[in-house]
Amino acid sequence: MKKVFLAIGVISASFLQAQNIDKIINAKEVERIEKTLSADDMQGRKTFSAGIEKAANFIANEFKQIGLQTWNKSGTFLQEFSMVKPKFISVSCSFDNIQVDTKDVIVVTSKADLSITEASGFERATINAGANIFSEASKLIQSGKNYLVLVDTSFAKNFGRLTGFKRQLFKSENSIVFVLATKQPKQFSINATHEISEQKLSNVIGVIPGKSKKKEYVIFSGHYDHLGIGKAVNNDSIYNGANDDAAGTTAMMMLAKYFEAERDNERTLIFVAFTAEEIGGFGAQYCSRQFNADDVKAMFNIEMIGTESKWGKNSAYITGYEKTDMGKILQENLKGTAFTFYPDPYTDQNLFYRSDNATLARLGVPAHTISTSKMDSEPNYHKVSDEIGTLDMENMSMIIKAIALSSKGIISGKDTPSRVDVSGLK
Repeated sequence: MKKVFLAIGVISASFLQAQNIDKIINAKEVERIEKTLSADDMQGRKTFSAGIEKAANFIANEFKQIGLQTWNKSGTFLQEFSMVKPKFISVSCSFDNIQVDTKDVIVVTSKADLSITEASGFERATINAGANIFSEASKLIQSGKNYLVLVDTSFAKNFGRLTGFKRQLFKSENSIVFVLATKQPKQFSINATHEISEQKLSNVIGVIPGKSKKKEYVIFSGHYDHLGIGKAVNNDSIYNGANDDAAGTTAMMMLAKYFEAERDNERTLIFVAFTAEEIGGFGAQYCSRQFNADDVKAMFNIEMIGTESKWGKNSAYITGYEKTDMGKILQENLKGTAFTFYPDPYTDQNLFYRSDNATLARLGVPAHTISTSKMDSEPNYHKVSDEIGTLDMENMSMIIKAIALSSKGIISGKDTPSRVDVSGLK
């Protein structure tokens, strides 16, 4: 008799959970949020535009209505940070009293005037022949330290491309000087002048604190920026970005609403709408640096889920599926449902390291992107035709429900995905 009552109790609980999720995550509510984010008055949500500020305020207000807490009790859902754009004016460099050709010196800095010598405390580094010059340069720039970097002369043809790192920088007290040379100097003098312009950006971030595992984090994310206004096509110049990535942002917001209503998370849940994905993933980079990577147990980054996948309805794929066991955990939690998570079928496009999950994935976090976009044949990708009328709200709501249900074991602390092996990364 006890077994009968237990079975009835489990069935009743499952039925109530299904009722609750359908009440919160449904096509009507998905369409409300999606329609707002992809509306013409958002002006395509281009980074640094009035349109993206309007979108940020809408998302922040939704977080407030849901009842989320602010990150680190900051009192605001807007996670503000600054980017600087340095315009080169002049540079001079001497090694052991010998002038270095200015074309062989690149200074990456957010300071208008930089003057350093061997007494300035800059650490020394080298990029040797055969290394990946751009990967090594990126690591040094992200190190948060001051460096004088000697770049082997075998990179002479590609050296000038390091100026690409100056196009957009986080505001920082640290500077990196790259010099094309073969021998470290005993003495040096470098003077650089730039015209610095500073611009503000904002991620939108909300929190549901965990119960027993408050210091363990699970992140749900999507990027809310897009391309803005461009050249008109058939009298339409607004790149609405309904699928890219108002769809992923909508999903993240719906999950926040659902999990706040459930309140059964042992781990702390972070919900974040990233800015500046389209111009380099700067929002995700900044936000990710606010966490100790070891504390982040999983990341669900959601990107372009508004259209059917190559397998049709009730399906999506997970980038980097083979790199952790997270996909298998999600699928196991969906056993008995009609939904399937597949491995990424577009591995030749390296999607795992091309979206906002990449920063944490490179640090070993099981951080994956969930998508349905047919990357070999998506007709509206980065076009003015990426509008809400091209999306399937019912299928979107099913995907969001699948993410909610499949993540239950992870947010409860029962399941912990394996980490990404970063030993081979360059």
